[in-house]
Amino acid sequence: MIITFTSFVYILLGLAVVLIWMGVQAIPQGKQYTVERFGKYRTTLKPGLNIIYPFIDTVGKKISMMEEVMDIPAQEVITKDNAMIRVDGVVFSQVIDAARAAYQVKDLQLAILNLTTTNVRSVMGSMDLDEVLSKREDINYQLLKVVDNATDPWGVKIIRIEIKDISPPKDLVEAMGRQMKAEREKRASILEAEGKRQAAILQAEGEKQAAILEAEGKKEAAYREAEARERLAAAEAKATEFLSDALAKGDTQAVNYFIAQKYISALEKIGTAENQKIVFMPLDSSGVIGALGGIGELTKEVLQGSILKKK
Repeated sequence: MIITFTSFVYILLGLAVVLIWMGVQAIPQGKQYTVERFGKYRTTLKPGLNIIYPFIDTVGKKISMMEEVMDIPAQEVITKDNAMIRVDGVVFSQVIDAARAAYQVKDLQLAILNLTTTNVRSVMGSMDLDEVLSKREDINYQLLKVVDNATDPWGVKIIRIEIKDISPPKDLVEAMGRQMKAEREKRASILEAEGKRQAAILQAEGEKQAAILEAEGKKEAAYREAEARERLAAAEAKATEFLSDALAKGDTQAVNYFIAQKYISALEKIGTAENQKIVFMPLDSSGVIGALGGIGELTKEVLQGSILKKK
């Protein structure tokens, strides 16, 4: 009886160890396990050491909680302007609710892939070819928004959707190349014409400024010349007035001075004329000398008068 009881105890201990071993679940980092009791979801096991009831609870789905990358296979898409293009891409997703990811959809990756492929056709098919080629960021944003909303009931968060490659047909690429070349030539012609136009405007502006400055210079010169003539006329008038006063007083020396000055000035002009090399003229030497003598006497009188006034 003692041996039998001891054996029974060992058996119970062995069963207890087996049950504990079966009930202990070590969940690795980045994973979550769902627990089912009699086929119905009960709870979710987090990373670390977890205990379940053996034979009653069983591990259902093992869900990866890490971010996953899926390639979108290349497919042909018809754009709004009936251009055929070939497109592929990549999807970055992450499970945020293990229970919904396990029980709301049968094949999660296949569902995300098909959903993304369908929306790529829808989004890019509503755009012209030029928009598809130039607005890739807008396409990525629209795809992300639509697919993320659609996968929310599945407990999945779509992180990013990127279009990797857009390949138009060869003949379309050649046509686009010709179009771009023509556009560049057009812009070059416009820039060249604009440059010539600006150069002509600047040249005309320069000529205008030169003409204005020249006119202002002529105006200033005319003003100076008129002012000089005015002063000369005033001096002539003053001299004439002085001469008239001298004649009225019977002073012949002033008259001799005035005549001698005019006589000498006329001789100077004749002597400096370019078309006259040798001039033969009868000169009344005594008259000239007399006039010069009159100038001297007049100068002495003026000086003496100034000295007497100062005294």
